[in-house]
Order: sequence, then structure tokens, then C-alpha cells
Amino acid sequence: MIEKLYDLKKTQIDRKLVEKGRLMQEIAAIEAELTITQAKINTTGVQPHGAISDFAILQMHKNSMKKHMYNLEIRRKNLERKHQLVVDQLVELQKESEQFNYILQEEKKEKIKLALKAEEEASSEYMQSKYIRLKG
Repeated sequence: MIEKLYDLKKTQIDRKLVEKGRLMQEIAAIEAELTITQAKINTTGVQPHGAISDFAILQMHKNSMKKHMYNLEIRRKNLERKHQLVVDQLVELQKESEQFNYILQEEKKEKIKLALKAEEEASSEYMQSKYIRLKG
């Protein structure tokens, strides 16, 4: 029973590690997009015959990029909160897993002690029977 619980905790830990990795990748992608968007805001200018030929249109474009960055920041903060929750859950799962592992190790030690004791009793009985035969 303890072994099944230990295996279950190990499986849960593996799943949480995968989820943690996925969240970290999403956060990194958002940070990269934030950097790119900030660079675009800083480098976008008025082009005499281009798509952005008016300062009002340029400002609207920059505002839309800032709004996009704001939305990305909110999403990143939410992902960071989820990431922290996953990390906290991982810590708890690892503690539980270690407890079950400790119990398993103690059970193994107890089984070994019992086996040694049974072997000792068997050899003691053998020696007693041999001694009795020699005396008798």
C-alpha cells in the first residue's frame, strides 16, 4: 500500500515538473515578446510615404503596442502566480514522497531483521537438535 502511494506521489511530481517547465516556457516567450514590442515602440517613426505618415497614426500605433504590452504583463503575472503555486505543490509532493520513501526503507529494514532473526532461530534449533542427538 505504501509503495503504491509512493509511486503515485512520484507520478504526481513528474506531472508537476512538466507543468512547471511548460509555464516557464510560456513566461520566457512572453518576456521575449515584451522585449520585441518595446524595441518596436522605441524604433517606430513617421515615414514620409509609408504606412505611418502621420503623427496621430504613429501615436495610435504606439498606444496599441503599449496596450499589447500591458496585456502581456498581466498574462505573465498570472503565469508567474501559477508557476509559484506549482512550485509550492512540488515541494509538498516531494515532502510526502520522502516520507513514504522513509516508511518503505524502514519496512525493508524490518523485513531484513525478521528474516535474520528467523534464520538465527532456525540455526539455533538445528544446533540444539544436533546437540540433543549427540547427547542421546
